[in-house]
Amino acid sequence: MQRLLVALLAAFDAAIAAAVGLVVILAPLTLLWTLAFGATADWGALWPLTGTLWAFGHGVPIDVTIAQEVLVAVGVPAEASIFTVSVAPLAFLVFTLLFAARSGARAANAGAWLTGMLSGTLAFALIAAGVALTARLEAAHTSLVLAIVLPAAVYLVGALCGAVRAAWDDGDGGLLDRLHDRMDAWGDWAPVPAAIVRGTAFALVAVVAVSAAGLALMTLLRGGEVVALFQAARVDALGAVVITLGQLVYLPTLIVWAASWLAGPGFAVGVGTAVSPAGTQLGVVPGIPVFGLLPENGSIWMLIVVLLPIAAGAVAGWVVRSRLVWEGTPLGMVPRAAIAVGIGALTAGIAAVAALLASGSIGPGRLTEVGPAVGPFALALGGEVLLGAAILLLSPRNRDELAEERTDRWVAEMTASDSGLDVVAPAQSDGIPAFAETAPLDDATGFVIPPRDVDDRPD
Repeated sequence: MQRLLVALLAAFDAAIAAAVGLVVILAPLTLLWTLAFGATADWGALWPLTGTLWAFGHGVPIDVTIAQEVLVAVGVPAEASIFTVSVAPLAFLVFTLLFAARSGARAANAGAWLTGMLSGTLAFALIAAGVALTARLEAAHTSLVLAIVLPAAVYLVGALCGAVRAAWDDGDGGLLDRLHDRMDAWGDWAPVPAAIVRGTAFALVAVVAVSAAGLALMTLLRGGEVVALFQAARVDALGAVVITLGQLVYLPTLIVWAASWLAGPGFAVGVGTAVSPAGTQLGVVPGIPVFGLLPENGSIWMLIVVLLPIAAGAVAGWVVRSRLVWEGTPLGMVPRAAIAVGIGALTAGIAAVAALLASGSIGPGRLTEVGPAVGPFALALGGEVLLGAAILLLSPRNRDELAEERTDRWVAEMTASDSGLDVVAPAQSDGIPAFAETAPLDDATGFVIPPRDVDDRPD
């Protein structure tokens, strides 16, 4: 009965996650439909557009086809009538990941993480299939298979990470416990996998924090250019609100671009363009207000910013090393080197996936190549994090660290002692012999507590 209840609750969590994502898109679109079109609005197109944008937010590319009359009205060349938009607004994907991770953790705490994960993913896949089948637009076409598989894959990854994270330390009485026992038999290599995952998490959090801070700094420095592009667009208040909301859902995507810039390779805003610390080469850029944040030039001296990802790796190495000392598991040089390499490799893999989702096409012609290049970004960020982690993990152990390790081991041994209240005899001094071992107070020779008379108490 408990597993059935966990499965039902996990499916309910998945339904809530999908509903919240759809409502976040549907609510402003409904307001836009009402204010812009009034009673003559084509309400039948509202749901298909909502479902298409929801799938797009989970990484599903959109094939856009512009009608012939629209091409003539706006003066767009005929060859630009069909193009693909594949740079996804990652805010929806991040929300689904976090919500799924929370659901997976709840299932793990209930003792049925595998059941909860599979049930939630299946429910989310069914909802994605329903949305994909009912939300079809001729002007903005999405692949039916990708519209089902990609949202379900996002939810599966989030639920799996949250469930394993919650069940790894507490145990699940099944698969994870058996895996944990096998890893414990590896000796000095037992803590290596967990240390790699922990270090990668801290490195990624540090990189995201630094990238977000850099994006905020550019907003302060180049806010005037953003306002100028808003004014050049000549939109009314409703149009400005729509543009602002659209840019907000692209905030995680812009953070990935900022991370690629800090790592060194930078990103492109069109074919033949480059925005990197070493230099900026831009042609004609679309008049999207957020593009006003792009730096106008660069310098070889600005490559000093690559020290920030290295510092993020150093933070990860320091956290892992401190945890190993706290656990009393000092490792040799080879296992610590393996941890540093693992942190760098896992960071590079996650950076490659993020770059793949944050790059692609946003329009016809030159705009078919936008965002960071997957290979250079992954290699640069992984290598820099590896360098920072290796500096902290492979440096010689100092006296304070060794003293802390001995102290922690002594405290653990004293805590695990089966005796009651023990006293440690002082070392030999002035001819007085020291006890060879600790002895309980009751067995200490010559140690007598005289009785105290009631009358001796002070008034």
